Amino acid sequence: MQYKMLVLDMDDTLLTDDHKISDLNKKVLLEAQAKGVYVVLASGRPTSAMTAYAKELELDLNNSYIISFNGAIISTVKDDVILFEQTLTQKQIHELYDYSVKMKTHIITYLDGEIISETDSEFIEIEKVITGMPHRKVPSFKEAVDRSAVKCILLAEPSYLKEVEQDLKEAMPHLSISMSKPFFLEAAQYGIDKAASIKILAEKLKIQQSEIIAVGNAGNDLSMIEYAGLGVWVDNVTPELRDRADIIVASNNNDGVAEVVQRYILN
Repeated sequence: MQYKMLVLDMDDTLLTDDHKISDLNKKVLLEAQAKGVYVVLASGRPTSAMTAYAKELELDLNNSYIISFNGAIISTVKDDVILFEQTLTQKQIHELYDYSVKMKTHIITYLDGEIISETDSEFIEIEKVITGMPHRKVPSFKEAVDRSAVKCILLAEPSYLKEVEQDLKEAMPHLSISMSKPFFLEAAQYGIDKAASIKILAEKLKIQQSEIIAVGNAGNDLSMIEYAGLGVWVDNVTPELRDRADIIVASNNNDGVAEVVQRYILN
């Protein structure tokens, strides 16, 4: 099979634990692009927290794309043109806020390049580090969120948040719910996930489903792993998902992405 698109989750997949692209991963991804393969980053991160990495990999020079906010936005790297965008309504965000209060979790959303919350949390601090975005703590979440936004994240201790995940899926079946980290429970508009946006992009580029490789590690990657012609987990995958991909490669800290590229693209 000649693969034409390689879709990569970022945190805990492409990036090492210190949020860097290893020299080997960068080298082989540049080689893959030289062969004409589209390298696409697909992350729960906001677009702004992906762009520097995309340009480090020369995705702008190779006219490639970013899928951000877990699939809610597709944009070009070269000139930041949005090809697709789907948001939560203000009413849906307020409903999620009420739910988070009832369940005693933290909740954040994103407006004007800032993380918005009513509370402080060690988990919000992690999101600040990951995204590089400023955090605006507001007296009233509902008053601050006066329009639509791309997504919300509920944050809590992992074992409790796993219980919340199941409850939220039952309480709000009209939303897309997925875990991106054990302490991040993400909520987006119904039908929004990484696979749906990969499908949109692949159709634009006239690439077949069978010609796509997707690599990830967590629940918010599952849709694209099952959609792609070759679905790949890195070895640090969430344990209960291990049997849901075609293959497992080395971990994010041991150049798992490079292993995929060398075996299936550069071979």
